[in-house]
Amino acid sequence: MKMVTGLFDDYDDAADAVGELEAMGIPNSDISIVANNATGWYDGDRSEAAEDATAGAGIGAVIGGAGGLLTGLGIMAIPGVGPVVAAGWLAATAAGAVAGAAVGGATGGIIGAMTDAGVPEADAHVYAEGVRRGGALVTAKVEDQLVPDAERILEQSRSIDLVERRSEYEAGGWTGFDPYAEPYPAEDIERNRIRNVDQP
Repeated sequence: MKMVTGLFDDYDDAADAVGELEAMGIPNSDISIVANNATGWYDGDRSEAAEDATAGAGIGAVIGGAGGLLTGLGIMAIPGVGPVVAAGWLAATAAGAVAGAAVGGATGGIIGAMTDAGVPEADAHVYAEGVRRGGALVTAKVEDQLVPDAERILEQSRSIDLVERRSEYEAGGWTGFDPYAEPYPAEDIERNRIRNVDQP
């Protein structure tokens, strides 16, 4: 098994990637999505994401008679990121780390969850910061023979270039994800989303 990961500026692009990963046969239990919800786009009840997943409109593909991963979206808070909409193993692992930290146990949150799963720490910092700044992260544990197809799906679904995004963050003085930082302001997230998503 290998980890494939994609960071997206737009939740819809990330959701499309999840649907395609499911359609190629990757089990829901091996896929995860974590998307910033500081702007309140997802209310946990009737949202565009839930409606699309229920309708099977390219995301939340129905496999084996069960709803796709996106039908199980939930809201949680991640230290340094703020409110997120999440589903899958990464969300459960990060939530467990947060709960453990709250009672003096495990630490690491989203960074620890990713590095424990095999994501290089330097990359995990960029992914976590990307979610903090309004993005959506898709991760999947994939059988070796399916890795090229899974990577192609993430690339074709408008995932960002990690090296370019790291350089952009560092040019602004960023040195790494800070779990003690304040969540990114909703107005800055919306401004970044418009700028990044509208780029060709």
